[in-house]
Amino acid sequence: MRFFYDFTTPMVVVGAVLIVLALLAFVGAQIAASFRRSRDRARFGEDALVVKLVTHDAALPRTLKGVFLVLGLAFVCVAFARPQFGRGSRLIPATNLDVVIVLDFSKSMYARDVAPSRISRAKAEVGDLVKRLPGARFGAVAFAGEPMSFPLTSDGAAITQFFRQLEPNDMPVGGTATARALERARELFSRDPRAKDHVRVIVLVTDGEDLEGDPLHVADACAQENTRIDVVQIGGRAPETVPEVGPDGRVLGPRTDERGKTLTTELTAEGEAQLTEVATRTRGKIVRARRGETGIEEIATGLARMMHEELSERVETVYDEAYQIPLGAGVFFLVLEALVMETPRRRRRSAEGRS
Repeated sequence: MRFFYDFTTPMVVVGAVLIVLALLAFVGAQIAASFRRSRDRARFGEDALVVKLVTHDAALPRTLKGVFLVLGLAFVCVAFARPQFGRGSRLIPATNLDVVIVLDFSKSMYARDVAPSRISRAKAEVGDLVKRLPGARFGAVAFAGEPMSFPLTSDGAAITQFFRQLEPNDMPVGGTATARALERARELFSRDPRAKDHVRVIVLVTDGEDLEGDPLHVADACAQENTRIDVVQIGGRAPETVPEVGPDGRVLGPRTDERGKTLTTELTAEGEAQLTEVATRTRGKIVRARRGETGIEEIATGLARMMHEELSERVETVYDEAYQIPLGAGVFFLVLEALVMETPRRRRRSAEGRS
């Protein structure tokens, strides 16, 4: 950090004024004291005889003590005002951004209200998000009933490939365990020693509510750690048919239950409120998908704007704290005031002199 000082500052002017006033007060006090002494001696008797009777004149040390006390207190008051002078600049380096993408791989993500399917469109838009944030680090959590994760890395292509090679049919346990997935994202941050100095964001992309755990509890823990959760809600309250997809990716028809009834997916009012609360408690953003879009693009735009405007390198104007100078001057004058004696020290007579 480098400062460029301007010595014609108000603090210097104030100090000079105080010293001049103190000198004027000192000279004025000496003239007044001399006048009073001459007047008093004239009233008492002959001036030459009275001078011989005076053993010590305390006017000078008293005046000095008063001047030093006033100067000391004045400079201390200036120090308490915390003067600043000098104008310069410092470079604030860019703050890194760490993003963990938590993507829902439950079988309901095969729904086709978003072309070609919710999961295919989500994976493609996650790839676009990674490309739009050069310099950021990414982690990944794929979840259904149990989460699978990829640690934080600067290689965004590895995150894209991690999601691309997975399908909802590959998940070992079905369901939508959002709380477990968010907890796994927290663990990715906690395991990385550099993450604590970075801005941390979790992007949750899901189409369902958690009926097993408590995602709000995890959200509270994230809020205490200054980790934000942005939520992308895919799907709504309108029922959507869930297709049966084979190992080769071909649609085999609608998915049915044991009784042959077609399965549909929809998000309840309680589920929407839960996802909204997760974002709200962490000061995150909630984006609801519209017909044909997932909403990840909107999150990507916000993160890109944050990197370029809030986290980018910038120059800041700074001023130097200068309270040490008047504080040191104040202490110096107060010490001088304590050292000035009003009366001279009396010398002890030796035992031989007294006898």
